[in-house]
Amino acid sequence: LSSLHLKEEKTKPDANGAVVKADDNIEKTEDEEKEDRAAQSLLNKLIRSNLVDTTNQVEVLQRDPTSPLYSVRSFEELRLKPQLLQGVYAMGFNRPSKIQENALPMMLAEPPQNLIAQSQSGTGKTAAFVLAMLSRVEPGNKYPQCLCLSPTYELALQTGKVIEQMGKFYPELKLAYAVRGNKLERGQKISEQIVIGTPGTVLDWCSKLKFIDPKKIKVFVLDEADVMIATQGHQDQSIRIQRMLPRDCQMLLFSATFEDSVWKFAQKVVPDPNIIKLKREEETLDTIKQYYVLCNNRDEKFQALCNIYGAITIAQAMIFCHTRKTAGWLAAELSKEGHQVALLSGEMMVEQRAAVIERFREGKEKVLVTTNVCARGIDVEQVSVVINFDLPVDKDGNPDNETYLHRIGRTGRFGKRGLAVNMVDSKHSMNILNRIQEHFNKKINKLDTDDLDEIEKITN
Repeated sequence: LSSLHLKEEKTKPDANGAVVKADDNIEKTEDEEKEDRAAQSLLNKLIRSNLVDTTNQVEVLQRDPTSPLYSVRSFEELRLKPQLLQGVYAMGFNRPSKIQENALPMMLAEPPQNLIAQSQSGTGKTAAFVLAMLSRVEPGNKYPQCLCLSPTYELALQTGKVIEQMGKFYPELKLAYAVRGNKLERGQKISEQIVIGTPGTVLDWCSKLKFIDPKKIKVFVLDEADVMIATQGHQDQSIRIQRMLPRDCQMLLFSATFEDSVWKFAQKVVPDPNIIKLKREEETLDTIKQYYVLCNNRDEKFQALCNIYGAITIAQAMIFCHTRKTAGWLAAELSKEGHQVALLSGEMMVEQRAAVIERFREGKEKVLVTTNVCARGIDVEQVSVVINFDLPVDKDGNPDNETYLHRIGRTGRFGKRGLAVNMVDSKHSMNILNRIQEHFNKKINKLDTDDLDEIEKITN
């Protein structure tokens, strides 16, 4: 079913209603970008068994700076309905996460307040807005009162799971999924109090099919706004839905990133908001030893990797390649040499990727070979070695400093010592490495045989 939905998304009816395959490049890259971001988000949800303890400081900008700013240290302080508090504890939340401490008092305040919040995966924001929706519902009224938009069918299902878990002790609350393929009879009215769905279907249910009366909606949640607006159509549909809602409807928007495009969109759909932002964490390379190895071609890079393999596999290592093809080749070659490696690649289903990461996390494989796409946001605490089999470059072939930091930042986390080894196989890649050194103002030393003992010390 999930792949069916993604396939449907890629075809668009033309003016005569005929379905046109979206194969012009703009369409394709937009879809790929959206699918990539959506897959990443889904992956993070699948591999998180608990909340991330973020060290980022939270910055709160209030709509009314004169009103006192409340933050809570316990869920009891929120005066939730007992059955909701029971649901929160049953989900394993003992105390509010950083984003919840600040966001929940705002979301539950009377009169309701609008909120734009930045929070990455694993910070507890889904639980926070689900709690806000469940708190506002009048269970006796059998019609939709809360509406939540998600960028894809799969992400809608994930949020739905949280609603079902948290509302477990509140049986009179019901949930409907407004996603493609969920066919209802025309003229039917929906009795469920919470509707979660994708923008196109929700818009149809509100306007064309009239399953939902938008004027009765009390809470409107726009989740994963940055993923959402990677698809132009979703942006327009969300704005059209928002315009049908009553003036006093509470608007809540969440996004992992706050690029300009996300800001502009957020300001269109959320009037007079409170804003919660994460202050950027200063990532540091101080605890990470960086080396480079000079080679002439891909085979020499492989040989060099085999030479240091013994030293690096004492701990866990991630090896980054530029393309799926290289990643596949490298994983196969390492397996031939009898090494236990896991491969993470873009064509895998998200569930398969999650299973690979779980195995790696449990130490069943010591080495994970992956491409850039899969690396975003994967936190595996035991990683102490990162190898750039290919140096990170952007689409124009310039050094991608942010990705470099992101990749090697996988090691040396939580104050531990880490190690990064860069494979250099041409003048061009040496130039890239030099520019990376300049950017971070950090010397990267050539790896000598003497350094292998040092490496073993770090990884031990």
